[in-house]
Amino acid sequence: MFTGIVEAQGRIAQAVGVDKGQRLLITGSLDLSDARLGDSIAVDGVCLTVTSLPASGFTVDVSQETLDCTAGFHTGQVVNLEKTLRFGDRLGGHLVSGHVDGVGHIEAFESIGENRKVRVRVPSELRRYIARKGSVTLNGVSLTVNEVEGDTFELNLIPHTLSVTNLQALKSGSPVNIEVDLLARYVEGLLKPAQG
Repeated sequence: MFTGIVEAQGRIAQAVGVDKGQRLLITGSLDLSDARLGDSIAVDGVCLTVTSLPASGFTVDVSQETLDCTAGFHTGQVVNLEKTLRFGDRLGGHLVSGHVDGVGHIEAFESIGENRKVRVRVPSELRRYIARKGSVTLNGVSLTVNEVEGDTFELNLIPHTLSVTNLQALKSGSPVNIEVDLLARYVEGLLKPAQG
């Protein structure tokens, strides 16, 4: 479980195709002093398992299933990183599972003073989970939805968020990993009649 509060940015130093997936070497400033093999780290919002800890960073394996439902990974890509939430940690964002629901696309990224107003188009099957003033995760960043219209929603990025995440590089057409609010998923499950 994560919070959507990015701890560091990293760079994919190497992305190698392996049987039905990829192996990534990720470098950067994330504090790995307490990391162990088998730990989970959110990489652009995707919960991935640490498979090795070379001096230069950490490696993860990405399944084809994960590649199919995310924006993907490539060498040189800057990614947002967050280690798992520990009991007793502050929950600064919202509860984030690291299970990406789909890929959205940026429709507008405009300056409003020092802030950026962003409009995102989501796959139609995810629209019902997006609520005004609700939470959503883009590339692993916990954000608040300001407006919803059809299959798009708008949000605001403040200077701090822009400076510590890869969202600063967004432009019209950019793909983003979207995880909808976990609570919305549970509410939907509770409201559905039991299948027997």
